[in-house]
Amino acid sequence: MYRMSLGQGGGLNCEGVTRRDFLKVGSLGLFGLGLPSVLAQESRAAQSDVNVIVLWLDGGPSHIDMFDPKPDAPVEIRGDFGAIETNVKGVRISDQLPLLAKQMDKYSILRVTSPDASHGTGNHYLLTGWRFSPAMTYPSIGSVVARERGFRNGLPPYAIVGGMGQYTTAGYMGATYNPFNVGGDPNAKTFSVKDVTPPSGVNMDRISRRKTALGAIDQFQRDAELSQRGLQAMDQFYQRAFDLVTSPTAKKAFDLGQEPEKLKDSYGRNSFGQGCLLARRLIEAGTRFVHIQKGGWDTHQGNFQSLKSARLPELDKGYAALLEDLGQRGMLSNTVVVCMGEFGRTPRVNSSSGRDHWSQAMFVTMGGGPIRMGMTVGESDRNAEYPADRPIKVEDVAATLYEALGIEGEKVYLAPDTRPIKIADGGVPVHEILGSPTTA
Repeated sequence: MYRMSLGQGGGLNCEGVTRRDFLKVGSLGLFGLGLPSVLAQESRAAQSDVNVIVLWLDGGPSHIDMFDPKPDAPVEIRGDFGAIETNVKGVRISDQLPLLAKQMDKYSILRVTSPDASHGTGNHYLLTGWRFSPAMTYPSIGSVVARERGFRNGLPPYAIVGGMGQYTTAGYMGATYNPFNVGGDPNAKTFSVKDVTPPSGVNMDRISRRKTALGAIDQFQRDAELSQRGLQAMDQFYQRAFDLVTSPTAKKAFDLGQEPEKLKDSYGRNSFGQGCLLARRLIEAGTRFVHIQKGGWDTHQGNFQSLKSARLPELDKGYAALLEDLGQRGMLSNTVVVCMGEFGRTPRVNSSSGRDHWSQAMFVTMGGGPIRMGMTVGESDRNAEYPADRPIKVEDVAATLYEALGIEGEKVYLAPDTRPIKIADGGVPVHEILGSPTTA
């Protein structure tokens, strides 16, 4: 049984919904060993070694103030920021992202367009690759990876850092493939993962006794279920839940104290920066897909002040350090790092010095693994309002990720009503940036 908890990815958006209001699922309950009894099946025979880290900018990040600046546009369009050259000739990004400008050779910029400029439904679209439908919640890409790839080194295949967000779960596939919610603030001195580190006063003997008692109850339940629904025995998956709690590998992966202070400084001493560092450690230890939730991008008012004072400096430092760290460790060759949100912002600045919802032009950055880096694919018009060349659809972004992961988008799952549903809703991989794994 999943434990309900409050996440850490808060921030009230303009539609009056706080991320803390959503049901938070995915953490183990220490005494219930509640990572789902069926955690994820073993890796498939055709598994890929490619991993994914998603930096999710919840609320709708401003494309024109970040990766699609228009310095020659009128001031009411270009806003307060300028543009700077990157370490890739001919590519410019916002002058508020100087560290990422130096790492441009480690990611590419996709000019994406979407018809959905709403929170929630836009989240569903970007995170699943499927347009929102009130009749069906589709699984997030992370949940598909969990199902297709399974456990490695005893670590959960799909983890979330920074709190659960909308449509990050397994949808119609069921709680089996929901993410493990790390919880807590990685920047806090007292940070620990309570589902991996036993609370004070609880030793491993007590946990083992609890496991034995739960096993007897679970066996009774499974015997009843087997006679009614023909379920397979789940002993190995219960064991994996216990292993996560007791695993030295898991404890080590979540222990940021093992990192040098200088490296932690380079990521930024804030929740997002340390979350990026934690993501690298989890991938290094065996997790396959890490989603980092970063709210606060719904800038209808004070867009430039908000971005300049907090949002962009934190993103610039954490994202750039992650790319550099992965590159230095040789991990960028099998780790795709994606940065995106549910839509962009209006090119025209409003009367409150803000930018409103805009989905016709937006960005997704992507690099690592088999993704070619240092490129821009597509172009927006002179005011960053609409695609001017090579428009990329949201379905294409999902198709590109699945292609990079070696997951067949045409593969069919069965919905609860036994309807066959493909993993991907069509889409064409962005072949301009797909190649063999990198050597960075």
